[in-house]
Amino acid sequence: MRNFGLKLLVALFAVCLAAPAHAQDFDTKAPFAVLMDYESGTILFNKAGDEQLEPASMAKLMTLAVVFDQLQSKKLQPTDEFFISEHAWRDGGASSGGSTMFAELNSKIPVMDLVRSVIIQSGNDAAIALAEGIAGSELSFAQMMNQLGKEVGLSGSNFVNATGLPDPAQFSTARDLATIARFIIAQFPEYYPIFSEKEFTWNKIRQMNRNSLLEIGIGVDGLKTGHTEAAGYGEVVSTAATGRRLIAVLHGLKSMTERTEEARKLVTWGTRGFELIPVFPEGSAISHADVYGGSAGQVSLVGKGSIDLFLPKGAQNCPQATVTYKAPIRPPVQKGDQLAQLNVMCNGAVVQVTPLYAGEDVADGDIVRKATDALKELALGWL
Repeated sequence: MRNFGLKLLVALFAVCLAAPAHAQDFDTKAPFAVLMDYESGTILFNKAGDEQLEPASMAKLMTLAVVFDQLQSKKLQPTDEFFISEHAWRDGGASSGGSTMFAELNSKIPVMDLVRSVIIQSGNDAAIALAEGIAGSELSFAQMMNQLGKEVGLSGSNFVNATGLPDPAQFSTARDLATIARFIIAQFPEYYPIFSEKEFTWNKIRQMNRNSLLEIGIGVDGLKTGHTEAAGYGEVVSTAATGRRLIAVLHGLKSMTERTEEARKLVTWGTRGFELIPVFPEGSAISHADVYGGSAGQVSLVGKGSIDLFLPKGAQNCPQATVTYKAPIRPPVQKGDQLAQLNVMCNGAVVQVTPLYAGEDVADGDIVRKATDALKELALGWL
């Protein structure tokens, strides 16, 4: 892995940022909490973010991710209707004592109404109906959840049902829940606005969105709450109030009031405790990477669009940056291939990781170029 310091970047920011004596601190009453920068996936705040937790109804985000994936791939149509089985009615309906859309036994309900119930009402009956309608059984659907979870990059989660109802074999982490939210926002923008809808009525019963942060004016537009007696109160939220989207996860709180207040504090700190600074315009070369045996010895590395940095206010020794890539890079290289990453650090901690891409094509080199690079590899080593 090659690692190159970016002196230019450090010099650029030396005139932009003055470093006060102390960086801003933050803490929360939540036993589990993360704050993620949506664009880069960087974790800006981490409190037990990789420790196992009971996800409660926040597990429904993975249920929704599978449903949205099915809709996007046209395997499922928004107007398809799914049957309310006895399992959905008995274990997820009004008699179960949990959150429900009050679906009638043996009725058929359009997919998008079930989706709205899961998002707005946290309907367990709706989640089970979706699972059974897509996969035949809730257990088979859970296997689909786990498969998609692996593809998304979840490393600490396992799902056994579509509802988030307690089960010893069902678990997740705050980081994984943020990762699911990031996937939904990025991959399914046509469905994400549903998360900010304030109410949904089914069977003549009107229910309000359980996400209380939608109403308090800090720009929150999603995503999902969760609660069980054992796990406490949790929430996954997102905001783009300052032009830079953040995703926050908190869990293990004692009440709905405490959940709302702690989520508000974390989101507010995230939007006010960091500043967005443009660095590289679209198409500008951030660095170069060596190409072994190519028609050119190097390829420029660029961002996908412009690159802005999201940096904590008051951080010392900030920013420092490196570009890393796995060498040797072999041709052919096509413009747009992801080759490297920009790592930005403050106070010795990575605060942002941004993928870098080939700025131009590099074809196979001629015999002379290949021979020259082979001699370099023997003399200097590429790895």
